[in-house]
Amino acid sequence: MTAQIISGKEVAAEIRGRISEDVLRLKETGIIPGLTVILVGDNPASRSYVTAKQKACNDTGIHSTLLEFPETMTETNLLNEITKLNNDPEVHGILVQLPLPKHINELAVIEHISPNKDVDGFHPINVGRMMTGQDAFLPCTPFGIVEMVKSKQIPIAGKHVVVIGRSNIVGKPVGQLFLKENATVTYCHSRTTNLKEITKQADILIVAVGKAHFIDGEYIKEGAVVIDVGVNRLDTGKLVGDVLFEDASHVAGYITPVPGGVGPMTITMLLYNTILSAKTSSEQMSNI
Repeated sequence: MTAQIISGKEVAAEIRGRISEDVLRLKETGIIPGLTVILVGDNPASRSYVTAKQKACNDTGIHSTLLEFPETMTETNLLNEITKLNNDPEVHGILVQLPLPKHINELAVIEHISPNKDVDGFHPINVGRMMTGQDAFLPCTPFGIVEMVKSKQIPIAGKHVVVIGRSNIVGKPVGQLFLKENATVTYCHSRTTNLKEITKQADILIVAVGKAHFIDGEYIKEGAVVIDVGVNRLDTGKLVGDVLFEDASHVAGYITPVPGGVGPMTITMLLYNTILSAKTSSEQMSNI
């Protein structure tokens, strides 16, 4: 048995095609969707992510602005910059690239972004809305994961989803989104005992621990869906996931690759949220 690949590149390309159409329709009404990204310091990985986000914006017609600031920028000055963007009607999405320098409080920065422009879906108000089933900007990686599963018409309702990882960015919210789709969700983490017993019950296994090749085929139920969120660089320079792909793909029914799996979806759902913000802004203007 060899697992079917769920290609994030393919699913992302399809969604980005629809986003491009939405951009054209919005531009016809005089709305140019705008995303502003703030980069503080010169972290190479952060710069790489920002470049990819800008390219994705350009490819879909979204207006993208990059504001770069030195590592020494103060928290007060950063909050002032965010205030300006909160008040700018041409900016529909604000993204502060993480991590920030240690002297800046990340939570304070996230909370300072207007919830209506928080296209990362990290603001506590959006998190609370998501938890209570209200309309909200959904966090991009978890949102993308659900869309990948749906792209293969894989049933979710009534299935057992096991999440390994409990971060605020992926682990916690992805479980919540699958719960909303009527799955039964189990969270596992570093203190979980009998991990293998639990993961082998999963119809859908989501691995987000940040450890290369943490999960092999012995942890997977035959025919399960395996979503690998990890991106780890080996000493050889090769990028690999948290799942031992070759081993797992002989047991799983579906599996995501690394790279080319969850990564492209994260950026795509960021674009989706920016368009959603622009549409909401357009509707609000028409009601004035």
